[in-house]
Amino acid sequence: MTIPTLTDSHCHLDFPDFAGELDAVVARARNAGVHRMVTICTRLGNLPQVQAIAETQPNVFFAAGTHPMSAAEEPLATVEALSALAEHPRFVGIGETGLDYHYTADSAEIQQQSLRIHIAAARETGLPLIVHARDADEDMARILEQEHARGAFGCVMHCFSSGPDLARRALDLGFYLSMSGIAAFPKSTALREIFAAAPLDRILVETDAPYLAPPPHRGRRNEPAYVVHTARIGAEIFGISYAEFARRTEENFERLFPRAVLDAKAA
Repeated sequence: MTIPTLTDSHCHLDFPDFAGELDAVVARARNAGVHRMVTICTRLGNLPQVQAIAETQPNVFFAAGTHPMSAAEEPLATVEALSALAEHPRFVGIGETGLDYHYTADSAEIQQQSLRIHIAAARETGLPLIVHARDADEDMARILEQEHARGAFGCVMHCFSSGPDLARRALDLGFYLSMSGIAAFPKSTALREIFAAAPLDRILVETDAPYLAPPPHRGRRNEPAYVVHTARIGAEIFGISYAEFARRTEENFERLFPRAVLDAKAA
């Protein structure tokens, strides 16, 4: 029987958690049916390492930006520098960027400035924006709405765990919500209800590895193979088979990330 294929739309394969075993991690993912991954650069200074992974692993693509929690520590990105990254054929998205007021609310102003720069780059390149949002729902919704009114861009709310108002406003803009292992946690009933109310054609799945491992691996290092556990919860949320959920999220991913198309050998 053929295993349904999935994409881990957001992971961090350059993090030291995977040092020395990247080939094994990717092999386990493929054996689980996770045939494609997007590894995310969160500090532009680390871009060479992230790009090298995408260049040496045939089923891995990459995106890059400045994580909001690092926005005050890193040089401010420019639209020109971010847009130039799009010249690489395996570069598929802008970010992750966004707002995080949980630990770094004191840098809210620079986070907002950085977010708007990343949005401008997404608009210029036509590549999707990858957004991190935590404890900043109102500012996030306001900025996304303001910027979208100035010119459309695609976007995924990665590892979505915010409230229903931000979900609705993001969906109203045509954006996507990405389901991480948080959606599989037993106490995440309210979050599962938010996903259940969303259109199925706007849902992606991810690990955010090495973080947020879903049950039965919760509390341990996450890795791309474990996205299958989140996808099984997703299938339950939407009341469809795992195979159908996998097929639909694959279609969604390729609609938002059209550059991340695998050739026959990689698939």
